[in-house]
Amino acid sequence: MTELSTTSPGPLRLRFEYADPEGYAAAVAELLNDRVASRIAGQDPTLWGPDAEAESAIRLSWVGLAESSRSLVAEIAALRQELATENVDHIVLAGMGGSSLAPEVICARAGVDLVTLDTTDAGQVRAALGDKLDRTLLVVSSKSGGTVETDSHRRAYEKAFADQGIDPKTRIVVVTDPGSPLQKTAEAAGYRKVFLADPNVGGRYSALTAFGLVPSGLAGADIGGLLDDAAAVSTGLASDDEANPGLRLGALMGLAHDAGSDKIVFGDFGSGMPGFGDWAEQLIAESTGKLGLGLLPVVVEDPLSPGYADAGADAILIQLGGAAGSQSAASGWSAWVSGPLGAQFLLWEYATAVAGRVIGINPFDQPNVEDAKKQARALLDSPASAAQETPALTDGAIDCYPIGFSLGSAGSLDEALAAFFGTAPERGYVAIQAYLDRHADSSAAKLRPAVAKRTGLQTTFGWGPRFLHSTGQYHKGGHPNGIFLQITGAVDDDLPVPARPYTFGVLQAAQAAGDAAVLADNGRPVLRLHLTDRAAGLGQLLDAL
Repeated sequence: MTELSTTSPGPLRLRFEYADPEGYAAAVAELLNDRVASRIAGQDPTLWGPDAEAESAIRLSWVGLAESSRSLVAEIAALRQELATENVDHIVLAGMGGSSLAPEVICARAGVDLVTLDTTDAGQVRAALGDKLDRTLLVVSSKSGGTVETDSHRRAYEKAFADQGIDPKTRIVVVTDPGSPLQKTAEAAGYRKVFLADPNVGGRYSALTAFGLVPSGLAGADIGGLLDDAAAVSTGLASDDEANPGLRLGALMGLAHDAGSDKIVFGDFGSGMPGFGDWAEQLIAESTGKLGLGLLPVVVEDPLSPGYADAGADAILIQLGGAAGSQSAASGWSAWVSGPLGAQFLLWEYATAVAGRVIGINPFDQPNVEDAKKQARALLDSPASAAQETPALTDGAIDCYPIGFSLGSAGSLDEALAAFFGTAPERGYVAIQAYLDRHADSSAAKLRPAVAKRTGLQTTFGWGPRFLHSTGQYHKGGHPNGIFLQITGAVDDDLPVPARPYTFGVLQAAQAAGDAAVLADNGRPVLRLHLTDRAAGLGQLLDAL
């Protein structure tokens, strides 16, 4: 049985389909009775249980960002005007996860250019360094101040600026938390400006902090309007009212999860917010994917892609934009959501926090994220241990390395894929992890629908190491029903990381190997396909699928 309802609080419009109307009504009533929405707005850290209280106490300032971030608007505008008088108008953002995903969607929505550098691929980094350097401002964005990818980008740009006779300190702006190592580095180096973000906001909830606003505003996005749109819905999202969209969306997410729909599939029907699904992917995966629980976000290319139109009972369907109710979910759980970007940032943050309470997890920690980083650092410290083993199988331009499972008697790529896909449990998922050049190797994105069609399983796609700061938490801590197709590629023209004993190519390989080892240690099968020729290997793999 399904029931449909519509709510229109201010600029947000939502419509829900839920398979269990009585259970849904009871869940909403309980959330209202416990005053969950107003307690979130009041930054009550006790909502998620005693084990989560310490972390929650320092992670709830995001509820007031529509007002507390207002002073940044004029400050960013003044800096942008300064830069314009110096003909510096090419903004490059070095940031990972929460430091890059929000600015990317903000700028895409606004139609302004922002180069997002969230990769360790030598070719992609080299291409960015070679583009309009004379007009470039680098925004180095890291909450912890110790993100290895971002530090490597900073070092590479410092050298590139100096090599071109440009004083690096005039072309680097930093966004970080107070007291971080990056703040100290920036001040010692005399970088142009340091923006200190609110330390009581976690990275994935930071869209409306300096992490989201500084690069976006410098690129030319209307960040004041973004905050206005968030402010317009903040009162409704904080209210203990049955029509509260954050409360109702969060209840749907949590209840559907507990009923067995552990994937949440995003289809964009013309929302006007390119990349929004990628931002929501990190928020939901990293917030809920722990203790063997959580919702796996699946971002599809379009509503007709495999995984959306043919989604099974294990999936909640989320329709972004378009006409209300264009698609009904086989699971009976779905939502249509429409509204401006600033409002949607706040809506999904509230909903994710509510879903965390319903599911019974802490939506503000990320206990498994550090595992892969530790493995990668160990490989960088001991390069000999990172030496490639002999592939189990070579077919054309592809070397196959099974990790945590056996290829058996497979003698070809197709047979290796069959053996790998055969390890997936019923209602499991496939995660494709492409440690490649997001631009030069863009055809890799075609792998997601191809794998989804071949396996009939929900399939995700992530560029490495970007996904490590997004879905990486869910992969290790969420439902243990995933299998992992890792794609790496030969590095023809490597790039040193200045003042470090490794190159970008070595760092990229260590990150891939470290993540694969942690996945295998957690019982997740990994098939690494190494492309000895990237273009030929991708073509061969797509043909095999």
